[in-house]
Amino acid sequence: MKIFLIIFFFIPVFSSAQLHWKNVDSLYQPLPKDVHVFFSNDSVDGKPNIAYYFITDLKNKQIDFAADAKNGTRLTPSQYFEKDNHPLLVVNCTFFEFVHNSNLNLAVNDGRILANSIQTIANKGKDTLTYKHVFKSAIGIDKHRNADVAWVLSDTAKRFAYASQTAVPFFKDSINYYSFEKIKEKNIASFKKWKITTAVGGGPVLIQDAEIKISNNEEQMFAGKAINDKHPRTAMGYTTDGKLIVLVIEGRFPGIAEGVNLFQEAKMLQDLNCKEALNLDGGGSSCMLINGKQTIKPSDKEGQRAVPAVFLVKKSGR
Repeated sequence: MKIFLIIFFFIPVFSSAQLHWKNVDSLYQPLPKDVHVFFSNDSVDGKPNIAYYFITDLKNKQIDFAADAKNGTRLTPSQYFEKDNHPLLVVNCTFFEFVHNSNLNLAVNDGRILANSIQTIANKGKDTLTYKHVFKSAIGIDKHRNADVAWVLSDTAKRFAYASQTAVPFFKDSINYYSFEKIKEKNIASFKKWKITTAVGGGPVLIQDAEIKISNNEEQMFAGKAINDKHPRTAMGYTTDGKLIVLVIEGRFPGIAEGVNLFQEAKMLQDLNCKEALNLDGGGSSCMLINGKQTIKPSDKEGQRAVPAVFLVKKSGR
């Protein structure tokens, strides 16, 4: 019985066959050198699937990376495309709440924090006077065009974000806010200044050291059984040879594209040779434009969902 349970547990991680990807650059021209777009409609574990990924060399000087984020304002990806002078790529990124249209994850552009990662959540019911502290993940690119996926602390009193290179388990107590100094004093985790110029957050981390290691429980993102739920997905990662990958997966269209769970998403990224990768906001938010042209079909019946932040790839000089 123990052997059976162990085998059954690992099936979701390794059962997905490697997808075949077709180069579809011709549909999204003009593209700079070393920028490519790939498409697959191979089934995933016997279920219909539609996915695209964008890939470029991080050192490609023909392009620049940026984030556009505002709290209290949401725009569709097509509206960001017009607002930001027709960037090469626009993709959704951070999770957010609908009441105030506020980002829940870190967003950094040109070294300046545009949105902070929300790390304290008030508990409800009998636990009204306690708080849950969660450190969510982000992907950042530094001035030397090196990428990094980390778990972040965004202290609103600090100019810079701080990062841990290992997942930080969430915890509960009666303190309503932890500053960087307080975390350091209590030796909760090893956070260091994150020297990045561009970053967007989401969660959970999917790939660590080129292996599938999903930090959904630590980040309280799709914790427990929710890790198996299928949705449209957006994800980002980088490869061992310095390529940036942005992946979108269509979903919520029965018989056409049903979406994937976090294991399946992680397997796709691992098969694309990602060294590190993380999940971003998905569901109805998932949308990627290349030269203003849509890739996957958004799952909301209204079409593109307005979001408070996007990740951008721009042609240099724009």
